Amino acid sequence: MYVCSCFGITEAQVKQHAEDGACTPRQIASACKAGTDCGSCVRRIQALLGRGACPRRELADQGRPVLAELPGESEAPGIPRAA
Repeated sequence: MYVCSCFGITEAQVKQHAEDGACTPRQIASACKAGTDCGSCVRRIQALLGRGACPRRELADQGRPVLAELPGESEAPGIPRAA
């Protein structure tokens, strides 16, 4: 079934791009132009992508340093806590 009639992109093609690492409608658009003309397919693309695990996002998270919060430093310096 077609998702993007402007460029003739099918559900299978969107799913393949997602398996290849495209995690957002913008990344799908970069891969195949779907969603870049009239935009009526963007919500359908979002639905196909769902909220599942994203291999590209997981790889990015692995390389990102984790910042530990020190006791008493949960707020910006110089800004008093609300009463």
